[in-house]
Amino acid sequence: MTMIGDKLQQVRTRIVTACTAAGRDPASVRLLAVSKTFDAAAVRAAHGAGQRAFGENYVQEGVGKIEALADLRAELEWHCIGPLQSNKTRVVAEHFDWVHSIDRLKIAERLAEQRSAHLPPLSVCLQVNVDGGANKSGVTPEDALALAQAVAALPRLRLRGLMAIPEPAADFESQRALFLRAAAVFEQIRGAGIEVDTLSLGMSADLEAAVAAGSTMVRIGTAIFGQR
Repeated sequence: MTMIGDKLQQVRTRIVTACTAAGRDPASVRLLAVSKTFDAAAVRAAHGAGQRAFGENYVQEGVGKIEALADLRAELEWHCIGPLQSNKTRVVAEHFDWVHSIDRLKIAERLAEQRSAHLPPLSVCLQVNVDGGANKSGVTPEDALALAQAVAALPRLRLRGLMAIPEPAADFESQRALFLRAAAVFEQIRGAGIEVDTLSLGMSADLEAAVAAGSTMVRIGTAIFGQR
């Protein structure tokens, strides 16, 4: 097994252990391998070790890998997880399968307009700013439901749920408390009758706390591919 394959297995083991501790089914948590700054060969190696979903922060870099790995396109699921500007929505709508970083209606409307009819609906998550960081992307928890209702009504998109990137916290309980804020917003949206299934929380340093708070998708880069 390759080094990336070994690292993937270690992360999968962490997910199983975290789910067991939280009384959850390990199958309820998906692993998104964050491949930003690593080349197509690294993604190919991860695919060879059984990984299928990959996250990219930078649109042009991600599109380059999607094109370089065109022979695997039917087997790979590409997620745009970084901040998305209006001038990049078309290329994202044309190439990616998921977008995690919707924080305003304008971006969602552009993606809906630019998603080709021959492609499946684009899966999208709202990014929620759960700790109030002034320089961070994300809709406020108070405004998330209204945005969810508006996005869910758009054509060519499928609202899947929420994503959050809290500021790093010092310990497990502090991490979990921040993630629970996102989980509460997720439940509010579900309670309003919107069918969402994805809570995208947790990275290499805090996936255990995210799983304990109810995450259904963890975004792992460093623990798989190494330091950037």
